[in-house]
Amino acid sequence: MMMMRQSGSRVAGMAGLGSRLFSTSVIKGVHESSRIAKPSLLAKEVVDTFVRARPAVAVFRGARQYSSTVTLQGETEKEKNKEEEEKKVQNVNTAADSEKQKGNIVSYWGVPPSKAANKDGTDWKWTCFRPWETYQADLSIDLNKHHVPITFLDKLAYWTVKSLRWPTDLFFQRRYGCRAMMLETVAAVPGMVGGMLLHCKSLRRFEHSGGWIKALLEEAENERMHLMTFMEVANPRWYERALVFTVQGVFFNAYFLGYLISPKFAHRVVGYLEEEAIHSYTEFLKELDKGNIENVPAPAIAIDYWQLPAGSNLRDVVMVVRADEAHHRDVNHFASDIHYQGRELRESPAPVGYH
Repeated sequence: MMMMRQSGSRVAGMAGLGSRLFSTSVIKGVHESSRIAKPSLLAKEVVDTFVRARPAVAVFRGARQYSSTVTLQGETEKEKNKEEEEKKVQNVNTAADSEKQKGNIVSYWGVPPSKAANKDGTDWKWTCFRPWETYQADLSIDLNKHHVPITFLDKLAYWTVKSLRWPTDLFFQRRYGCRAMMLETVAAVPGMVGGMLLHCKSLRRFEHSGGWIKALLEEAENERMHLMTFMEVANPRWYERALVFTVQGVFFNAYFLGYLISPKFAHRVVGYLEEEAIHSYTEFLKELDKGNIENVPAPAIAIDYWQLPAGSNLRDVVMVVRADEAHHRDVNHFASDIHYQGRELRESPAPVGYH
């Protein structure tokens, strides 16, 4: 009985195994038959797939090649720019070494030193002024012109200046070289103060100045050149230098406030100061003519600034300086007259370059 069961189970197992084997072989046979039956279709699919993939591969390869080319060009440009910068730095260093050897100031910012030449082509040796700023003084100007004080402000300006003359005469006496030098340290202040205040006024009101800023600053620069000239012929003592600090500090602030309060009064004061300067330089010339002061050769800076002939002396310098003071007298009295007429300076063209 048991043997029969075992035999049945084996038969059943073989039957199941046989069916599985048969089904697998059938499937394999079907697949094999399909591959054998349609080889051209399979090949066509493979070829189509490869053809479709080729453009994508080509684009990818082209992108890689373009990226490599751009990267290579960028690196080349960077290297080229770097080489150019190195050359520039090398050129700057070479120029700096050359300027150092010449004793010139060397700057990282590459600002070239300003150079000028004389009419004969030689190098211009002055840095405080240039050849186009030089001129020949007009010695024909009337030195005796005087503004007669009529109004209260005119009289106040006139007597203020006269009161300053007494301590000046007492301090300097006949030392006209030092007197002229001290006078110029004060005379150069009004033009700078007036020009500065007009400059600020022009900025506040968004209006032109009529050229008066330039005219007043020219006056200040001209007076400073007087000082630079007399520094060559007069050696101030230590207490005279100390006096400059005191006088300049007091006068600057006093004139600043006076110009803010009344420009017509301030310009009138300068006009009378210039009249006193003309008188002082006239006395200076008398002392030179008497031989009380040595008539030394004119400083080189004066010869170049006023275009004096070679061989000029101190008397020639005093003559042109006195002419300058007469021009400043006229300009400041004229400016005061404009204000007295109720007008502003900008309404009348400034006498720029009036020497």
